[in-house]
Amino acid sequence: MQIGSVLGPMVICGVCFTRTKLEFLSEIGVKDSKKLSTIRRNQLSELIKSNCYSHKIIVVNPHEIDQREKKNLTLNRLEELKMAAIINDLRPNIIYIDAADVNEERFGRSIKNLLNYNPKRIISKHKADDIYPIVSAGSIIAKVKRDTLIDGLKEKYGDLGSGYPSDVVTIEFLREWIKNHRKAPSIARKSWNTTKNILNEEIANRKITEFF
Repeated sequence: MQIGSVLGPMVICGVCFTRTKLEFLSEIGVKDSKKLSTIRRNQLSELIKSNCYSHKIIVVNPHEIDQREKKNLTLNRLEELKMAAIINDLRPNIIYIDAADVNEERFGRSIKNLLNYNPKRIISKHKADDIYPIVSAGSIIAKVKRDTLIDGLKEKYGDLGSGYPSDVVTIEFLREWIKNHRKAPSIARKSWNTTKNILNEEIANRKITEFF
């Protein structure tokens, strides 16, 4: 099963706070970005960025996500590589990460093996953005950045919904684009089964009937 958006980029963010300022995150109400309204996420994102020690955002476009297959990379491995790139840049002493692997400890070990320095500790947990405010902070900034990018795509392509397969508007946009252009848009993740299935339904099957 492929989890995540079928349209638009993947956005990953790391945030560093000094130990003395960690309480600030709880004080301003930082929590899992999915549990916050858009307005509140935007407000918190600005507060976090203006009060953190440092932060870094990586945007992974759909083409790079698709190209991972040619490199024999799983989506989890791609996420590991991007997370490690952020961590190597920020170089925190203690690292909290949201484990993308079913095995939390294995994910933590994989990240550690990609680092070019030795942190004191790595805490790798499932649903870490619901447990640790510091992880929630990164999630909030990433979500706001992605929403901004999606809004930019809407200005160019029209209403494409949230970009997630569960969104009816997103699926209708993708289906109509494929019907009209006979291919998936550049903003679609072509390696996703959602895209492949619609391409098969709207192009491959239609081509077969055209011979009769």
